[in-house]
Amino acid sequence: MPANSSLYIGLMSGTSLDGVDGVLASLPPDYQGGAVQALASAYVPFTQELRTELMALQTSGNDEIQREAHAANSLARCYANCIKDLLRQSGKTGGDIRAAGVHGQTIRHRPELGYTRQINNPALLAELSRIDIVADFRSRDIAAGGQGAPLVPAFHQAVFAKTEETRVVANIGGIANISILGEQITGFDTGPGNVLMDAWIGEHLDRPYDEQGNWAAGGKILPDLLQALRNETYFALLPPKSTGRDLFHMAWLKNKLAAFGQLDKEDVQATLAALTATTLADAIRVHAPAARAVFVCGGGAQNAHLMQQLRTALNERGLDIPVDLTSALGVAPNHVEALAFAWLAYRFDRRTPGNLPTVTGASGPRILGALYPA
Repeated sequence: MPANSSLYIGLMSGTSLDGVDGVLASLPPDYQGGAVQALASAYVPFTQELRTELMALQTSGNDEIQREAHAANSLARCYANCIKDLLRQSGKTGGDIRAAGVHGQTIRHRPELGYTRQINNPALLAELSRIDIVADFRSRDIAAGGQGAPLVPAFHQAVFAKTEETRVVANIGGIANISILGEQITGFDTGPGNVLMDAWIGEHLDRPYDEQGNWAAGGKILPDLLQALRNETYFALLPPKSTGRDLFHMAWLKNKLAAFGQLDKEDVQATLAALTATTLADAIRVHAPAARAVFVCGGGAQNAHLMQQLRTALNERGLDIPVDLTSALGVAPNHVEALAFAWLAYRFDRRTPGNLPTVTGASGPRILGALYPA
């Protein structure tokens, strides 16, 4: 690692399987919290071939060990291309970067069985980028009895917390999670974010996502279907808890739909948006009733219909609180998760714990990550 550098890169590819978000940020040794600005940002979309393979690897299949290895190599090259874009934009070289934190692509998340699996080849990425790579952030927390997720609440605490005010940060990616920033910091996955909406519009309109939620906005919420979806046991579990495509996937949805016969496709999309909004609102009502504001990040922040559904759901639950984007606190919604992994690389570099036991349920604070030197 360059001795005098305060520059860190964060790379994130999430449950939505659309591509890699990357940021370059400055985190000096004396950083004590507050907004972390992206000095440069980049996005590298997945090819359709890679996206299809990453989706297929979510479930067991033929020759999956070799297929996973090939996908990991392709993913590492996407990460390397994202790093190149960040360096080109900023006028920096690899030698200027202290380290890059890389999440990897989750294909299995079974903390109740003692494991999680993020596809990655950090050794190849270190070779391609000539930058120290910090990866495998979740495993140590799981080894300590935790869920290994969500990991972002610790970052949210450092960046977004305000003394004597309870705030909620809602990250709506493929899966939605909340960080409750108050006297005690807690957080958990609330359930589906965009994952079911993306899958449904992909199957029926061949689109990767519902832009601005326009398709959902044209339909009507089906109360009986919404209740059937909300009856999933996961929603009633107490935290710490985390979830992913292992539970919420197209087969799960179709199993729920089977009892309802022929439904209007647009109405199903409207109901899926309501599922995301109401389960988020329920989690906030039960676990953060003293919240003074909700700040949203992730891809769902760009869905105007979903944002309005969340406001409505909170009001219906007696929570008359503002819902805004994290940009109001100085960080663009699409930069938050990648910045979190730059911050986690910084924490590893400082040999400082990156998890919050109150969030994950781990037996104590742990230094997260493994180093692959340049």
